[in-house]
Amino acid sequence: MSALRKVWKVTWQIGLCLALLVWIFHSIFIIEGRSAAKKQDAVWEQLSRVEQWKIAWTAGPHELWQTISLVHPGAMALSLVLVGVTILLGVIRWRMVLEVQGLHLPMRRATGITFVAQFFNSFLLGSTGGDLIKAYYAARETHHKKTEAVVTVFVDRLLGLWSMLLFATLMMLPNLRLLFTHEKLGACAVLILSMLVGCTAVLGVAFWGGLSKRFSKGRHWLRKLPKGELLERSLDSCRQFGRHRAFVLKSIAISMAVNAVCVLQVITLANGLGLTISPVALFVIVPIIICISALPITPSGIGVRENLFVLMLAAPEIDIPATSALSLSLLTYAGSLFWSVIGGAVYIGLKEKEHLEEVTHAVAE
Repeated sequence: MSALRKVWKVTWQIGLCLALLVWIFHSIFIIEGRSAAKKQDAVWEQLSRVEQWKIAWTAGPHELWQTISLVHPGAMALSLVLVGVTILLGVIRWRMVLEVQGLHLPMRRATGITFVAQFFNSFLLGSTGGDLIKAYYAARETHHKKTEAVVTVFVDRLLGLWSMLLFATLMMLPNLRLLFTHEKLGACAVLILSMLVGCTAVLGVAFWGGLSKRFSKGRHWLRKLPKGELLERSLDSCRQFGRHRAFVLKSIAISMAVNAVCVLQVITLANGLGLTISPVALFVIVPIIICISALPITPSGIGVRENLFVLMLAAPEIDIPATSALSLSLLTYAGSLFWSVIGGAVYIGLKEKEHLEEVTHAVAE
């Protein structure tokens, strides 16, 4: 039954991902098809549905590729560098998390594991494939703190998400007028605020607790759960982070730097495409898209991210052509894929030496 559930989960994720991609591509290709029909002196409304779709899927891909190819090579190169900077900052933050648990991982080692995780995050089904690899291999680095090592991956992801949500919330302040006029963006902003409240609650309970003080038998019932002792040890290891105020502040500072670089990457690509988008607006739009795309809906957020870019940027308040918005989304994701390919090369080069192939099989099982 467990295997069937896994197959079902993978199947519906792939199906939803494909459905979202087909939906957004078809919608944009229809727009391009209308323009192509006018050039051919054809009346779009008089064409049959089949003829409309044929024109759309003939002219649409060509126009999309033409838009993507307009990006300035220098902007694309700088975009790749900026994505690399975010990965490097992520390595620094993870090593800080490890240090709190008394685990000392060399920079080179942590970077290698992170690159391999980047590779699996982009190509494995599900949103946590790379994190499983990262957690499993982190556990192999110690004999007496395996649980704590795995917890560091969870805490690193949680801190990153919480910081991005906070960043998006702070950037709402200089964009209040846009949020009130852009209804779709405003609705997404409400979702972000809800996610921030929930994530803050999880972070607060994980780092500082408080539930066991109100419910005296909380720990007793926790131990009775399946893997209760493991859960309790994980909870105790999380408490270590709450006791290090300097660590919390430093990790938030690094996370905010990561968030800013993520926005700068999109600004760079937008300028490279010749798009006129307010940088101030992008400082709220991009974090919102990243946070929503991080939800475990489709593999790597594919389909969700593209729809959000078009939804946000093609609205009258921003007034970017839908094809250009989709191109910007695809180019943004291309930066991540580039470093995933680098991670794949690291994986191939180190899988024998570092036993990464064994790790992959263990996680798959």
